[in-house]
Amino acid sequence: MSADEYKSTIAQCVAELDMIANDTSVPRNIRRSVTEIISILQNEDQELFLRATSGLSILSDVSSDPNLPMHTGTLIWSILGKLETIPPEV
Repeated sequence: MSADEYKSTIAQCVAELDMIANDTSVPRNIRRSVTEIISILQNEDQELFLRATSGLSILSDVSSDPNLPMHTGTLIWSILGKLETIPPEV
């Protein structure tokens, strides 16, 4: 995959995270973490891999939250899988 395809993957993840951030059925602490991840992923000053890794770290913590709704957990696991496809050499 090219760098543009990985940027497209990041954009897809941001769109899905935005859905979570705007979902009022999701607890506030989770929405706050998701908003933080969105800002990290959109930060063009860092390399793509570093942004993805930072997002993965926070998302893995969020995915283990006991208050996480089931539908949100499924979406978060999907996003985790997409972010894991971004290699270090991008």
